[in-house]
Amino acid sequence: MSEQIYSDFYKVPNVKIDILRLRTELEDVLKKKKFNTLGISHFGAISINRIPGDEESIKGHNTRGAYWTYPDEKGKEVKRDQTIDESKYTEIVPEFKNTYFEEIYNLLKSKFKLGRVRILLKEPRSTLSWHRDPEPRLHIPIITNPGCKMVIEDVAKHMPADGSVTITNNTKYHNFFNGGEQDRIHLVACVLENPFKKAIN
Repeated sequence: MSEQIYSDFYKVPNVKIDILRLRTELEDVLKKKKFNTLGISHFGAISINRIPGDEESIKGHNTRGAYWTYPDEKGKEVKRDQTIDESKYTEIVPEFKNTYFEEIYNLLKSKFKLGRVRILLKEPRSTLSWHRDPEPRLHIPIITNPGCKMVIEDVAKHMPADGSVTITNNTKYHNFFNGGEQDRIHLVACVLENPFKKAIN
């Protein structure tokens, strides 16, 4: 299948993550921290970075953020949740200092201008709404299965947990579904300089 079809999925070259090490550290994290679900079905997030010194910046709806969707057949786009100033999220959360998560965070920051970085959960047999975000997202799949696919407009793609890093064009309408029987967990970063507005070679 032509790579042109997947033009909204940009595989970052020359970056490889030690996925086994990352999974081991994720297990340690989940023994100490729970996903913030906001009471929303099939959603969960753990923040990796924050506004410097601001513990409130990783609580409540600060783990979610603004998006746009079409809620019904009337076809009128609406905005949901609150706007986040992504550029203020520049400090690693203290619990992640001196971990592999911090190494990855520093590596990604050296290559991209980032906003929030989160561990995101998608529960089995669940999907996100059909929506668009303010900026692209960088994905590092940690735990996945063949039934996990991201759909951007009319194109669906599985991102394997093989240590690769993919930036997805979330400024277009998209969703993510987990059609498997295990949790899907990705490390996800907001990318503040939109690479899809440039020619990517």
